[in-house]
Amino acid sequence: MTDPAMLTEAEAANRLMRLAKEVAKHNRHYHDQDAPEISDADYDALIRENNALEAAFPHLIRADSPNAQVGAASTTALKKVPHAVRMMSLDNGFSDEDIADFLARIRRFLALPDDAPVALTAEPKIDGLSCSLRYEKGELVLAATRGDGTTGEDVTANVHTIADIPQRLTGEAIPDLFEIRGEVYMAKGDFVALNARLLAEAENPEKARQFANPRNAAAGSLRQKDATVTASRPLRFLAHGWGAHSALPADTQLGVMQAIAGWGLPVSDMLACVDSLDALIAHYRTIEAGRADLPFDIDGVVYKVDRLDWQQRLGFVAKAPRWAIAHKFPAERAQTTLEAIDIQVGRTGKLTPVGRLTPVTVGGVVVSNVTLHNADEIARLGVRPGDRIIVQRAGDVIPQVVDNLTRDEAREPFPFPTHCPVCGSEAVREEGEVDVRCTGGLICPAQRFERLRHFVSRAALDIEGLGEKTIQEFLDLGWIAEPADIFRLKKHRADLLGREGWKEKSVDNLLMAIEAKRQPDAARLLFGLGIRHVGAVTARDLLKRYVTLPTIRALAQDVMLLRDQEHETQAKMDKAIAEHIGVENVGAAVGHALADFFHEPHNVDAWDDLLSEVSPPPYVVETTASAVTGKTVVFTGKLETMSRDEAKAQAERLGAKAAGSVSAKTDLVVAGPGAGTKLKQATALGIEVITEQAWADIVKAAG
Repeated sequence: MTDPAMLTEAEAANRLMRLAKEVAKHNRHYHDQDAPEISDADYDALIRENNALEAAFPHLIRADSPNAQVGAASTTALKKVPHAVRMMSLDNGFSDEDIADFLARIRRFLALPDDAPVALTAEPKIDGLSCSLRYEKGELVLAATRGDGTTGEDVTANVHTIADIPQRLTGEAIPDLFEIRGEVYMAKGDFVALNARLLAEAENPEKARQFANPRNAAAGSLRQKDATVTASRPLRFLAHGWGAHSALPADTQLGVMQAIAGWGLPVSDMLACVDSLDALIAHYRTIEAGRADLPFDIDGVVYKVDRLDWQQRLGFVAKAPRWAIAHKFPAERAQTTLEAIDIQVGRTGKLTPVGRLTPVTVGGVVVSNVTLHNADEIARLGVRPGDRIIVQRAGDVIPQVVDNLTRDEAREPFPFPTHCPVCGSEAVREEGEVDVRCTGGLICPAQRFERLRHFVSRAALDIEGLGEKTIQEFLDLGWIAEPADIFRLKKHRADLLGREGWKEKSVDNLLMAIEAKRQPDAARLLFGLGIRHVGAVTARDLLKRYVTLPTIRALAQDVMLLRDQEHETQAKMDKAIAEHIGVENVGAAVGHALADFFHEPHNVDAWDDLLSEVSPPPYVVETTASAVTGKTVVFTGKLETMSRDEAKAQAERLGAKAAGSVSAKTDLVVAGPGAGTKLKQATALGIEVITEQAWADIVKAAG
C-alpha cells in the first residue's frame, strides 16, 4: 500500500484518481457483471489505501471517491427501479483493534462515558447478492437488487420463484409498507449440484456453463431475464435489515429482526445481541470457528448498534452507516504436505514453480496445487518436497503458502533449474529481476504458439489470415514449429483444401499473403522474433545504425566476447556493452538479450533457417520534410486513432525523434486523453502541447 507520508500532493491526487477508476471498474465487474477480477482481500486493500490517502489529504477527496459509491450502476436489460431509501454499504474492520475503535467512535459521537455499555447485534455476513423486498399491506409488490445503492434492477418475477421469500407476510402488527432487505444466496451443496447438472445437460461439455463460486451462481441466477431459469436454480434468502417503512414493530435492531422472522422471512439463527467488546469478539470467534461447516459462504460478521434511536443519532457517512461495521475474516488456513515442485514454462518463457500438495480443504475448497511464484519465494520459504506447510486462500480465492513448518529438517534445498525443462535451453535471470526465463525462444514448444502469434502480428510481419485459431491448427497438425515453416506452408496446399472451413480462395489468399512477405522490413522481422527487450522501436533504432540482420548477429557475438572479458564490476561491463552498441536509448539490457538469444545453438539454427526463406533488404529510413523535422517529440496519454508504435514510426518518417520522456530537450508533446505526469512536465517547462488531431494534420501536410 502506498504510504501517504511518502507522496507529494500531486502524487497523492494522481493516486486517488487512479484508485477511483480502479475501484469503479472492480465494482462493475462484481456487482453488475458477476465476474470479479480480484479477491475480496485485494479489493479491501484498495479501499484502505484510498481511505488513508483521503485522511492525509482531505482537500483532495474526489467527487467520484469510492467512499461516495455503493455497488455499480446496472447495464443489464432488466428494468431499473429507484430505491425509496438508499441501500448502503458497510465499512470494514479487520482486527479486534478496529472493532474497539468502532465502539470508541460510537461512544464519542453519542457523548457516552468510555465504559458505558453499548448493545450491538452480531450476525454472519453472507456472501450473496443484496436484495430489497417491498411489501404493501403484506403483499410482495417489488423486489430489486442493490445496483448502485440508489437504483437497482427489478427482479420481482424472479424472486417469486424463491421458496424462502413469502408472497404475503403473516403474523401480527404488519405495517402497511415495509421493505425487508437481505441476501439472496446459494448453499454450497446446491452450488456443486448446479454445476454438475449444467455439465450433464450440456451438448458440448467443454462449453458448459460453470459458475466460479456460489456468490456468482446466485447473482447470475437471480438476474435472469427469464424467470423460469431462476426457478430452476436453488436460491435462498436471509433477511438482515430493512428500508422504507410506514411503522416499526420494535425500537431495537434485534426486536425488528425478530418481528421480520415472525412475519415468515428467514433470519440468521446466529443473530445475537451483546453489550461488551469481549462478548462481541467471542461471538465472532464462535462464528469463525464454525465457518467451514455452515451451508453457505460468509466472509465476516456484521455488528449493528441495537438501539434504533442511537442509530438515528449516529446517521451515515457518504456510503455507510456510522452505527454498523463488517468484521472481516482473515484468510482461512490449513496444514498439508508439499509432495513435489513442478516447473511450468509460460508462453513468454517464464519458469514458474508450482507446488503439488496432498489435497486439503481450505475454506470449503479442495486445494491440491499452489503457485510458488519464483526462485526467490522458494528460497524465502525454504520449501522442499516433503515439507509440512501451511496454506491459505488469499482473499478466499488464490491458494498460497504462508509458512514452512519443517524448514529446519535436514534436506537439500530445492535446485531451481538452470535449463528449460521443456526444450533444454539455458534459463537465465537478468540482473534486478526475479523471474527466470527460457532463452529457447523460437524453438521452445511451450513458447511456440505465442512466438508465432507475435511473429505474424500486425506490428511484426503482418501476415493476413494467420490468426490465433489458424496458428493453433497448423501447430496441432505439425505443419509449423518455427517461423521459417510459415514460408513452407505452400507444400501443404492440397491437404489444407481437404480440411473443414478451408476453400480454394481462402487457402490461396493465405498463401499469397505469406509469399508477399518474402522480402520483409528488416526491423519488423527483428521485432517479430520476440527477443527480450527488442521492441518495435528498439528494432528500428538498432537497424538505423546496423542496417542488415547479419550485422545484428555480429553485434550479438561482439557482446558475447565483451561478457567473457574481465570487468571490475557488472556496472562497468554494462557500460562497455552500451558504448559498443552505440545507439541512443539502447542500453546493455538489449545487448545481453541479443547475446542470450544467439548463445543458444537452437536459436541460431532457427535464425539461419528463417533467413534461407526470406530476404529482408537493407534497412534505410526515408524521411519526409515536415514541420517537426529535427525535433524531439513525446507521445503521452491514450492515442485513439493509432498505436503508440505507429505514432513513433510517423515521427521518424517525418524526420523527428520520438522520445519516451519529457525533458528540456523535448520540442513537442502530443497529448491524448488521460495524459498525466508527462503533460504536467511539459506545461512546467513551457513545451508546446498539441492534440492527436493536430498531429494528424502535421502528418497529412507532410504528404
